[in-house]
Amino acid sequence: MTRTDVVRAAGCVLWRRSSAGLELALVYRPKWSDWSWPKGKLKRGESSEAAAHREVLEETGYACRLGTKLPTPPRYIDHQGRPKEVDYWAAEATSGAFEANDEVSALVWLTPEEARERLTHERDRELISYALIAIGTDDDARGL
Repeated sequence: MTRTDVVRAAGCVLWRRSSAGLELALVYRPKWSDWSWPKGKLKRGESSEAAAHREVLEETGYACRLGTKLPTPPRYIDHQGRPKEVDYWAAEATSGAFEANDEVSALVWLTPEEARERLTHERDRELISYALIAIGTDDDARGL
């Protein structure tokens, strides 16, 4: 299978610092009944970086600053039976506010530990430790 046969997507582990400490944003997608990172398919001719910015804004209402590119999780089979590969970045939320939309009905800001418990898919949980390292947090990423 060639790279062009794979559904390409991009997204972010969106983060912010608050009085509660470091928080990660998860979105709820009712169509798939899952909690995940904001992400979506690349448009024709669109770079992964541009898609990550666009998808975060569309799904969360937040603008973001891309940081470190995270290791790409293994390909998986999407809901239509196609192989899918998602590029992720650790990205700091810089401005904005969430409003529910056609794709995402809820957004929550959680501690890394809470996010690990809430995420639906193991492949998404695996990104938390990489994101914490990329963010440079004092949190202990080894146990996550």
